[in-house]
Amino acid sequence: MGYVTLDEAARRLLAGEVVAIPTETVYGLAADATNAAAVAGIYAAKGRPDFNPLISHIAAPAQLAGLALPDPRAEKLAAAFWPGALTLVLTRAPDCPVVPAVSAGLDSLAVRIPAHPLARALLAKVNRPVAAPSANRSGHVSPTRPEHVLASLGPDIPLLDGGPCQVGLESTVVGLTGKQPLLLRPGGIAAEAIEAVLGETLGRTQDAKLQSPGMLLKHYAPALPVRLDATAPRPGLREGLLSFGPAPAGFAAHFSLSAQGDAAEAAANLYAGLHALDQQAGLQGIAVMPIPETGLGAAINDRLRRAARGR
Repeated sequence: MGYVTLDEAARRLLAGEVVAIPTETVYGLAADATNAAAVAGIYAAKGRPDFNPLISHIAAPAQLAGLALPDPRAEKLAAAFWPGALTLVLTRAPDCPVVPAVSAGLDSLAVRIPAHPLARALLAKVNRPVAAPSANRSGHVSPTRPEHVLASLGPDIPLLDGGPCQVGLESTVVGLTGKQPLLLRPGGIAAEAIEAVLGETLGRTQDAKLQSPGMLLKHYAPALPVRLDATAPRPGLREGLLSFGPAPAGFAAHFSLSAQGDAAEAAANLYAGLHALDQQAGLQGIAVMPIPETGLGAAINDRLRRAARGR
């Protein structure tokens, strides 16, 4: 199948097929969110558990009408961050056309407007909500380049090539179904920026019931084991290093997330680095230097902790 044009991608989505599409965060495996058979195709292609909800992508804020109940907090956040790397989990409208499987049976709906121009053009052509989790096998490293999609899902999935993803980290997910807004998943927009717009602190949830994508404890995992907070090589082990700032010597391989210690640059390079070291012959593990737990560093560390649990 391989690469398809924008018009072909829109035609296939409207016909109930799945298509891998670019966003500014990661590549998504897209399907018509109002078509139950199409959504089932996402779960089948990814090997994704059906209790793990999906994000619906729309082209414009006006499309929220009929999908979710109005919320003044959502209006504030949408005005500040859409289009962009923010997903809002809202209460579903009574006649919401998005099929229940997208929300894993919950009475909520996760929605965002992506900033990637090609994704927005596609969503405008389709003119309906499009469900799109990351375009990779479930639990594995998310794809930020077209070749990552092909390596994970194979050549049979139609692929709309939008080049490398600029943010390189999944969207931040904020839950607005209760009185207190909740940070359900750290991501491409720092929690501090969201709190500044809302004028209140985001709560954190330890609820075992999955309310958004990306909450599985084992997720984003390469095949090689991941060791966190590494400051020196482990004796007798051939490890590749993901470095942040100046890198210590002695590792068998090296991928720089950011030589200057810049969190935004590190976020954009994170999955590419995991892919690169995971595919390098002869390595026995991946070591990661410490990354400060502030701003985007919190989201990077969230992904790395889940990757370390995954194998």
